[in-house]
Amino acid sequence: MSSTMPITSDLLELQRLQGTWEQVEMEDSGILNPPDEHSAPGAQTRIEGQNFRVVTVDGQLLLAGSFTLDSSTDPKSITWVDSIGADAGQPLPASYQLTDDEFVFIAADTGQPRPTRFQTGPGQTLRRFVRARQGH
Repeated sequence: MSSTMPITSDLLELQRLQGTWEQVEMEDSGILNPPDEHSAPGAQTRIEGQNFRVVTVDGQLLLAGSFTLDSSTDPKSITWVDSIGADAGQPLPASYQLTDDEFVFIAADTGQPRPTRFQTGPGQTLRRFVRARQGH
């Protein structure tokens, strides 16, 4: 290993995040599972490289964009940039937790500080995902 590769842990986190995830919980500004324009029953979030797409079971695109990870912060950081929709082009600061089978992030509106607690306040959104099973 070369000492010029400080991003190794970010690359490992990025590899773990790849694949298809299904949202199982959402909290917005303290409200659990409110109506949500960026998800639908059975919708899947697909992570490919540093890009994401949220698609319904019938293939309708709900949201897409890119992200960057920083696993050196505590909690770990992710910055989302939607490519479509009301927040297109604006960095959304977030924190995340990731295991092999579960991915959770809490994001703030643009211009707000990155959340550090996994409980929403005004202008914050938390989403919890489980890895989608093959053939699902």
